[in-house]
Amino acid sequence: MAMTSEEAMRMGFLAVAGTGLLLLALGPWLWPPLLWAAAVVLPLVALGFHDMLQTRHSIRRNFPLFGRARWLMEALRPFMRQYFVESDTDGAPINRMFRSIVYQRAKGELESVPFGTRVNVYRDGYEWIGHSVSAIRASDVLDLRVTVGGPDCSKPYRASILNISAMSFGALSRNAILALNRGARMGGFAHNTGEGGLTPFHLEHGGDLVWQIGTGYFGCRDIHGNFAPETFREKSAIETVRMIEIKLSQGAKPGHGGILPAEKNTPEIAAIRGVVPGTQVDSPPSHSAFDSPLGLLEFVARLRELSGGKPIGFKLAIGRKSEFIAICKAMVETGITPDFVTVDGGEGGTGAAPLEYANSVGMPLREAVAFVDDCLSGFGLRRQVRVIASGKILTAFHVVKNLALGADLCNSARGMMLALGCVHSLICNTNHCPSGVATQDPSLYRGLVVPDKARRVAQFHAKTVHATADLIASAGLFHTSELTRTHIYRRVDQAQIRRYDEIFPYVSAGALRQSATAPAAFSVHLEEADPERFMPRYCLTTTEDPCQDPHRPCTPRQPDGGIA
Repeated sequence: MAMTSEEAMRMGFLAVAGTGLLLLALGPWLWPPLLWAAAVVLPLVALGFHDMLQTRHSIRRNFPLFGRARWLMEALRPFMRQYFVESDTDGAPINRMFRSIVYQRAKGELESVPFGTRVNVYRDGYEWIGHSVSAIRASDVLDLRVTVGGPDCSKPYRASILNISAMSFGALSRNAILALNRGARMGGFAHNTGEGGLTPFHLEHGGDLVWQIGTGYFGCRDIHGNFAPETFREKSAIETVRMIEIKLSQGAKPGHGGILPAEKNTPEIAAIRGVVPGTQVDSPPSHSAFDSPLGLLEFVARLRELSGGKPIGFKLAIGRKSEFIAICKAMVETGITPDFVTVDGGEGGTGAAPLEYANSVGMPLREAVAFVDDCLSGFGLRRQVRVIASGKILTAFHVVKNLALGADLCNSARGMMLALGCVHSLICNTNHCPSGVATQDPSLYRGLVVPDKARRVAQFHAKTVHATADLIASAGLFHTSELTRTHIYRRVDQAQIRRYDEIFPYVSAGALRQSATAPAAFSVHLEEADPERFMPRYCLTTTEDPCQDPHRPCTPRQPDGGIA
């Protein structure tokens, strides 16, 4: 019977191992320096025999020692692809072209492109801004800042159009947080704390902060994990805390509560978050301080009063459209409006998220921004509420597209990480980040030198804002507030080019307050939306009352699982 390849490999290994051991036994008698080879040969032989005997990996069992090359190639694959295979427009989640422009701007290097675009301008989905024959000079563009603060806000904040998105201490290293905040101070823009709470590293350099309050209420919670008003009052009074953001959900994993493992819950992090060190801390998927749109807005008003009138808003990724419409209905009913709404796209990034959530949960940013802008306009609320777009914003054109769709400001997380020195190694979730950005290992984050990286963050911000001024000046605009959906074009297929206002039609001011004036695309969602609940309200039968639980959908189910 012919020998299989696996048997041949095992026999080959045994033959090589036996020959090597024989040479080690006899060779030193003829040439003593050969004994040094034992330091290499013996461990390799032992490893090969271990592979033959172990039962967990069939490749290593069938191909002892040599089968380990598979794991070596798997480990090297991302680096080989990034440095030797990718073109400028390849690579995910961020391609080389965008990584390069962030690095160049952060370092102050030459950022122009030779010999024309590398982008296929005839592919479906290609987008551009329409310039004007009455273009102006970039120096004529006004200060690109926006005031955040509605009629009930006594301490409005004058924000840059580009700021640092939510990234917690714990997800990022202490040096990364220090560099981001120092960069924000140097550049005059805001730094979102993430739901991990305020830390000494956020406060050390005095950069403007957006304090994010998540479902775990870290930094303002009692021993039972509930919201602690007096603790919040004390910390929100800190001068550098300019705005407060209630996190309802995030784009990377909306509807999924976070988990802080016990081994990562160090005494330092526990003290910052207000939890018991060495214990597992679960962030619930939803808030305990409120359970309805009306409750959310009451919480907004409560935080505004406790903070002394600072801007209060909330952040969410859009899931069911009826849920955000329900929040808008609650704004109209109560007269309470947030000062801002941060819209996180379903493509949002994080250190670690389940694959299904990263790929398949949440509305993408552009559709979400247009929807939120339309809802606020349709309910006559847009003048009071600023919209912030957050999700994979790396260049001035990314900023311009989102502002044209309806945002007032933009937040960037991954762009700021790249400016810090992130090398896109895609191991954020392993605690082995080689650049010291997304790790708690002191031996790694010591390589991130705070003053140098802070300067790069500030420089990336300044150059991106300047590039934004250049773009809108080319369109003849003096401020980003003049951008509309009429300025951006998209090739939707090989036969059609459409402006954003044709793809995302505007909703008239106040049109959603009456069903008779609402666009047909909103009718189902308006019927489902109830300000007293987040879950949709829909009843398909009148023979029984299916709405026993006010927090569940009211569609009755048949025993076989179908809808009655």
